[in-house]
Amino acid sequence: MSDRPVIQIVRGVPALDGAGVRLSRIIGGPGLSQLDPFLLLDEIRAGDAAEASAGFPDHPHRGFETVTYMLAGRMRHEDSRGNAGIISAGGVQWMTAGRGIVHSEMPETDSGALWGFQLWVNLPAALKMTAARYQEFDAASIPKEQGPGTTARVIAGQTDAGTLGPVLGISTEPRYLDVEFADDAEFLQHTHTEDAALVYVYRGSLNALGASGAAPVRVETGCAAILGAGERVRLRGGEEGAGALFLSARPLREPIARYGPFVMNTRAELQQAVLDFQTGRLSS
Repeated sequence: MSDRPVIQIVRGVPALDGAGVRLSRIIGGPGLSQLDPFLLLDEIRAGDAAEASAGFPDHPHRGFETVTYMLAGRMRHEDSRGNAGIISAGGVQWMTAGRGIVHSEMPETDSGALWGFQLWVNLPAALKMTAARYQEFDAASIPKEQGPGTTARVIAGQTDAGTLGPVLGISTEPRYLDVEFADDAEFLQHTHTEDAALVYVYRGSLNALGASGAAPVRVETGCAAILGAGERVRLRGGEEGAGALFLSARPLREPIARYGPFVMNTRAELQQAVLDFQTGRLSS
């Protein structure tokens, strides 16, 4: 059984997006432009209402999927197809933009605290022009798996113990777990050898355990450990425990043409996406 080694530590970098929302960019920044099929990972965290209020007004997407997962606060979304709703703390929205959609995501919170993540997942060429769709689940719909000193919230994919997340039918076969560690508790999951995989620590610290005899790699708050090929991931919480996202998915290994909110395979497709947006045909 081969354990996945840490091949890179990436620290999130400050960024601005939307109407001026401050965030930390883990994937999509200078340290890691992408991790096929993951195109972007942002941590959005604001401590008061004024800081959280800017939000993400109307903007388009084509050719990939956006995943919004909230730890605190609420995000109201509306789109060009008339859909609307609220993603509350503990909830997730997995949106397949497909051939196109224009939507907004605006904070809506009583306390002013806002904390969550947005992940972009590429779509294969054969599905880039599929119809847009949503999968949206509140906190109560996301199963929890208890281990010795750990709690895993299973958003997508299946754990070794058989817990299945509610997000289904995603072509890259992702696994998306939110794992909480008590002290030095250990968490173990098996993966397909060649899947892309990373661990992002949003609270505390943890140790990524590689092959037998290798020194563990400490991963601090605000950092992601990019994992190399292997069949198993072993993680151990730090002295103060940890909260971390574990992400894995099947790489697409296809060419990428990317411009802002459009991700296609060729420059011509990208130019068509921009033209369709400018002429109001993006989501038709």
